[in-house]
Amino acid sequence: MNFNLNIMKTAFNIARVELQTLFYSPMAWIILIMFSFQAGMAFTMSYSSFVSSQALGISLPGGLSYRAFGYGAGVFGVMQGYLYLYLPLITMGLMSRELASGSIKLLYSSPVSNVQIIMGKFISMMLYGLVLVGILFLYVVFAACTMKDFDFPLVITGLFGLYLLICAYSAIGLFMSTLTSYQVLAAMFTFATLGVLNYVGSWWQDIDFVRDLTWWLAISGRVNTFLSGMICSEDLLYFLIVVTMFLSFSFIKLYAVRQKTHWSATWGKYVGVLAVALLLGYLSSRPKLMGYLDVTATKMNTLTKNSQDIVSKLDGGLTITTYVNILDTKFSAGLPKYKNMDIRRFERYTRFKPEIEMEYVYYYDKANNPKLDERYPDLNDRERMKKLANSYDLDTNMFLRPEEIKQLIDLSGEGNRFVREIKRENGAKTFLRLFEDGTVFPTEAEISAALKRLVMELPTVAFLTGHGERDCTKEGDRDYNRFAWEKVYRYALINNGFDVMEVSLENEIPQEVDILVIADAKEVFTESELDNLQRYIDKGGDLVIAGEVGRQNIMNPIAEKIGIRFMDGQIASPSEHYDANLILAEPTIKGRELTYMFDAIAYSDAVIVMPGCTALEQIEDKGFEVIPVFETVDSAAWNELQTLDFINEKVEYDSLSGEKRQTWITSMALCREIAGKKQRILVLGDADCLSNIELSRSRAGITAVNYALISGAFYWLSDEEVPIDVRRPSMTDNEVFIGEGLMSVFDFFFHWGIPIIFLFTTIFLWVRRRGR
Repeated sequence: MNFNLNIMKTAFNIARVELQTLFYSPMAWIILIMFSFQAGMAFTMSYSSFVSSQALGISLPGGLSYRAFGYGAGVFGVMQGYLYLYLPLITMGLMSRELASGSIKLLYSSPVSNVQIIMGKFISMMLYGLVLVGILFLYVVFAACTMKDFDFPLVITGLFGLYLLICAYSAIGLFMSTLTSYQVLAAMFTFATLGVLNYVGSWWQDIDFVRDLTWWLAISGRVNTFLSGMICSEDLLYFLIVVTMFLSFSFIKLYAVRQKTHWSATWGKYVGVLAVALLLGYLSSRPKLMGYLDVTATKMNTLTKNSQDIVSKLDGGLTITTYVNILDTKFSAGLPKYKNMDIRRFERYTRFKPEIEMEYVYYYDKANNPKLDERYPDLNDRERMKKLANSYDLDTNMFLRPEEIKQLIDLSGEGNRFVREIKRENGAKTFLRLFEDGTVFPTEAEISAALKRLVMELPTVAFLTGHGERDCTKEGDRDYNRFAWEKVYRYALINNGFDVMEVSLENEIPQEVDILVIADAKEVFTESELDNLQRYIDKGGDLVIAGEVGRQNIMNPIAEKIGIRFMDGQIASPSEHYDANLILAEPTIKGRELTYMFDAIAYSDAVIVMPGCTALEQIEDKGFEVIPVFETVDSAAWNELQTLDFINEKVEYDSLSGEKRQTWITSMALCREIAGKKQRILVLGDADCLSNIELSRSRAGITAVNYALISGAFYWLSDEEVPIDVRRPSMTDNEVFIGEGLMSVFDFFFHWGIPIIFLFTTIFLWVRRRGR
């Protein structure tokens, strides 16, 4: 014990001397000046924007703590990049200075051990790192005193991550300074090593096992986990292992010089230390050995409670098999060199179920890829595969032939696109897809919905056919394929946990149908068909009825069974840029209470676009609670009873013909207790609002979110089973308690005051030293 204390005491003495030397040199002070200036600029830019926006009456969003300090534009994220430049300039003289001046011989001749020398130098850098962190901590204290519900754990975790990065850079720089007596060369070696550690994660990613080693060795992105408010054992151990590894390299180097050992023995030690570090790193990155601590107020780095409940029911093994067709447009997402990146997309799930297995199958087969058709019009599929494989330096033998992949699984129904099959040990399985939107990959909502299909029976939605209704399988502008079946549409029913089928009223509705959709029938229903529908309603079946202008006489016999009527004519709401029958609808007060998704529509000032809409009215009490869900945005809209052609004819309000100006109900929800369950029915005055074209198009000046109508309506109809609710508690750090005037004072202090203090301190010490 006394021996260890003596070692540490000597190491701290060396650290004290090193710090004195460091702070007598201009380099340490110049870096403090530059660091404080750039940090102050980064912090005041973001924080001043909060103050200015609030002064203008703009409501600030939650998450100001993260926006001010987190990854990206936050001050910690910005300064993380500058540390790469600063630390090599500080560490370059730690040992190089001793080697150049010859003072290293005095250390060698003294009773000071190699461990004490290296630890003393490293401790001095740890203390210098605390000074850098202390500057950043000033901003933390300021924000904590001037921000509502400041997320202190998140920010302190980010600061801790930055300090670990400083320690890692210092250990690397210390080792490089043992290699040469030239300080500039030591700095260049450090820059080069940091560059290698930043890019090594992309090396040899197409080679199994080696992929995991180089991926773990990469330092790039390691701090981002901390900046997001998450402490992961893998990242924490990474910094500890890297620091220990480079300090060990420094010990070995000093020992080799001091004892004049043979180069082969020295390199053997280097390789041995590296091998141990890689082994420990590999083990620490195994999902079963990883631990997590999400310190954020809303647990934003963790699966929501609903998703955790789903995963907890997935007992037994679970395999996610990714099928990659090289002829598909998205095949590059599954390339071997991107496997680790792809696996990370499921990290939140492996955290709670580490036994998830990820497998990849590569093949080629016919796919919808117009660009490939244009590029290789005269080549067959195999020849195209070879061309692409050679372009990406891939082995053509890794790709199964069409007949071989069909023996494993038939993906023709998926269009041979990039797709994953999730399969439980008990045989239950489902698909998880990529989407044609800006996000592309499935988010927690879609992944959890797919998993939920494996642990429980989810609702089946049936679309009525036989009377010219909107077709859920066709891709025409007015049809419903995108809403129901479109595999690359994120909000399609099949991608949110529902099963979809078609039915007719020639027979009774099958027992497995939970929600029946009747959209814009064009032919009159027979009495027997209406009787079958009545039996479905009487036993508590859920229902969606979507009417259309001009077909009230066909749809009203159905709507009247629940006491609702599609009114005559259609709603008119003239505007400067669009036809008068383009109706914008917003949730009513009661509609916002129906589901959180409808409330989000109102909160975001968005609308549902209904091109050609009839108004709804209740004509009879059938025992339902009737809730107006959507209404016209225009309170001066009227029920147009005369004009039929809204394009070529002039649309004018005529009170004498019975037309009225008011806010019109465009959607109603009905519910009641029946047959031991709560029956839910949604009526829409327009069927076009769910059509393929309306879910795909946009209009200038209109924020339409018709997709939210699908999600919200079927969330309510399914008794909140699916789509999965992945909401988190609202972030409450959305207000600052400081005015623009006072902020300008602190702006000057942080931006200029602190650097000036360091500058004058530097000048004072320099003059004092010159005087001596």
